[in-house]
Amino acid sequence: MSVNFERAPPPGRVQAASCVENQLAAALTPEVDDIGSADDYRAVSSSAVAGLALGVLSPLALVDWWLGLIPMTAVALSLVGLQQTSKRSDELTGRWLAIAGLVLGLASFVAGQTWLWRIYVNELPPGYSRVSYAELQPQKGDPPNSIPPEAIALNGKKVLVKGYVYPSSRKEGITQFLLVRDQGDCCFGGNPKLTDRILVRLNDPKGFTFNNGLFKAAGTFFVKPPTQAIDATGAVFYHLEGAELR
Repeated sequence: MSVNFERAPPPGRVQAASCVENQLAAALTPEVDDIGSADDYRAVSSSAVAGLALGVLSPLALVDWWLGLIPMTAVALSLVGLQQTSKRSDELTGRWLAIAGLVLGLASFVAGQTWLWRIYVNELPPGYSRVSYAELQPQKGDPPNSIPPEAIALNGKKVLVKGYVYPSSRKEGITQFLLVRDQGDCCFGGNPKLTDRILVRLNDPKGFTFNNGLFKAAGTFFVKPPTQAIDATGAVFYHLEGAELR
């Protein structure tokens, strides 16, 4: 019978192999500091995110005055986001999002207000005055279709009035139309009050193409008594002659 004896490796070789194994294990095992821990996680401030989102929408403030609420809200939310990320920096991130929303909101608000004010100033022709539908309404206690003294005082005056075109069968080349107070009357089949109607006749023979937007008409304002106020479009007390669209 023969017995095989395996020769044990020298002690130096065993130590070298163990050292290599330890180095490989260290290389394959990432340090705790490299991967972080659950305690290192920081949430993004929701106010900062909302401020940035509204900041992106803030250029809408160039369209109308009331849309200035968008950049104002963006600024407010961004300031809240900055405050949150400053006081709770160990829990929240998103500081740069809040700063971006703040800058967009402020810039859009200033630009929007400046642009709309410029339009407001330049839309009124020299020698004209602004008139609103509120000035054309009956006084309290008077019959609903009575003409107030304020409207009679405007007779023959050059005025600028804003309103919406009451739809008709004609969509292009419109030179005569009813200008009414709001979109509820003009766009949804409503019947506007007589004191909410102005019959506009344009100077431009080419006319314009109908749309649902706000119109600004400047011309000479005339008031006709009820007995003389029957027109092809129906009963109309108020007229704007020789008008142009602004």
